[in-house]
Amino acid sequence: MRRALVAGNWKMNGSTDFISELMAELVAGIQTSDVDVLVCPPAVYLSQVKSLSSSLISVGAQNVSENSEGAFTGEISLSMLSDLGCNYVILGHSERRSLYAESDAVVADKFIATVAAGLTPILCVGETLEEREQGKTLEVVGRQLKAVIDVAGIEAFASAVIAYEPIWAIGTGKTATPDQAQDVHAAIRAMIAEHDAKTASAIRILYGGSVNASNAAELFANDDVDGGLVGGASLKANDFIAICHAAGA
Repeated sequence: MRRALVAGNWKMNGSTDFISELMAELVAGIQTSDVDVLVCPPAVYLSQVKSLSSSLISVGAQNVSENSEGAFTGEISLSMLSDLGCNYVILGHSERRSLYAESDAVVADKFIATVAAGLTPILCVGETLEEREQGKTLEVVGRQLKAVIDVAGIEAFASAVIAYEPIWAIGTGKTATPDQAQDVHAAIRAMIAEHDAKTASAIRILYGGSVNASNAAELFANDDVDGGLVGGASLKANDFIAICHAAGA
């Protein structure tokens, strides 16, 4: 039985005052241990969020360098994240891939480094609208997964999470139907099973395309949807709490 995970990706949003208020509401509203809850603030606010969090809310990062230390201006290392008490790192988010030219190879290097450092990678995969309309969804997702499996080995996925994020549904208000989400999640699990059935059965696969309070329960009811990677709704306490409750139901 896979335990549900709801991860909030705050992206480049927040201020000290906003975060203080949001975290107070989340700590008060999330009192159940039926679901794993994670928030991923901008790096400059990681310490603040960690200090305001509870034992029921983990803290993660939105990105990390594959390098351990050195002359990499503006980058953040895994040891720094560990030092701040981070448990998870989002890797290969579509915005990192498209806006900052992170290749499959770079994402794979970050994945390997994250696992080695003892943090849990949340590996994002997903297709554009054009790719979906061309029937290339599984081809694209398969390529992104294979790039990591080929260099990290399937055993590294024993301590990983996968997030399927249809790029055409991120921030657009569009959401994959529950059937569309289930189909891709089941295909991802089958791809992992080709390498190791036990890992495939255990790995959590999150849905990450405009999850909100009104569609969460229906999405999470699918057998292969193990929670969500939540964007905009994670900045609204009531919505995020409702999504967490839906995942734990």
